[in-house]
Amino acid sequence: MMNRINTKLKEDKKLLSIYFTAGYPNINDTVSVIQDLEKNGVDMIEIGLPFSDPLADGPTIQASSTQALQNGMTTEVLFKQLKNIRQTVSIPLIIMGYFNPMLQYGVDAFCKKCKEIGIDGLIIPDLPVDVYHEEYQTIFEKYGLINVFLITPQTSNERIKYIDSISNGFIYMVSSASVTGSQSGFGNEQTQYFERINKMNLKNPQVVGFGISNNETFTQATQYAKGAIIGSAFIKHLTNKGVAGIEEFVKSVLN
Repeated sequence: MMNRINTKLKEDKKLLSIYFTAGYPNINDTVSVIQDLEKNGVDMIEIGLPFSDPLADGPTIQASSTQALQNGMTTEVLFKQLKNIRQTVSIPLIIMGYFNPMLQYGVDAFCKKCKEIGIDGLIIPDLPVDVYHEEYQTIFEKYGLINVFLITPQTSNERIKYIDSISNGFIYMVSSASVTGSQSGFGNEQTQYFERINKMNLKNPQVVGFGISNNETFTQATQYAKGAIIGSAFIKHLTNKGVAGIEEFVKSVLN
């Protein structure tokens, strides 16, 4: 069966992916956030597994992680919460987290659990591509999971081609070299980077993340890419409006 991510990438539209932290604002919000996002037209969801030392995350996501950990979120709890998620949700679900909790859980056991639940892919910012390729790719593939790699404006073309060659979903194109957090629009430098990657004709489509917060930045980012990911701006909205405000947020981005 084709992975849901690949099926979604074939759709003739620009994709909106939303990142949120599992167990935030409240420990039991995870499932309702996912259901509400799908109901309001989001194409893919990245479920953040909170970690105590998040290197790539800006202050907004870090604060949500800290809160989620205080709420009692763990790998175990997340798997329990998502046990029946496929009875109500059909869009691709990706777990984004750091490698340490996966190692502690056992990489094979973690991937197996993901398959059982119906998780389609993983994003692990601190797992080097080479290490994945040499040590873990066979495990991921055994359980039908797509591993999504990040590239930044600093990633060399040679490296990007290597990442493209071992990827089988999409490439997460980080819009800037800084940590996550919304900004107002993209400058020349970023637009040139989007164009440069676009011209490389990679086999995997690209989805842009970091700095996307509204309809304007979503439209700009997807001019050169298949889709865009919103994280910090959504979490801010969740902090202010709670789960009840999800519809308003998604509509403001897509319309």
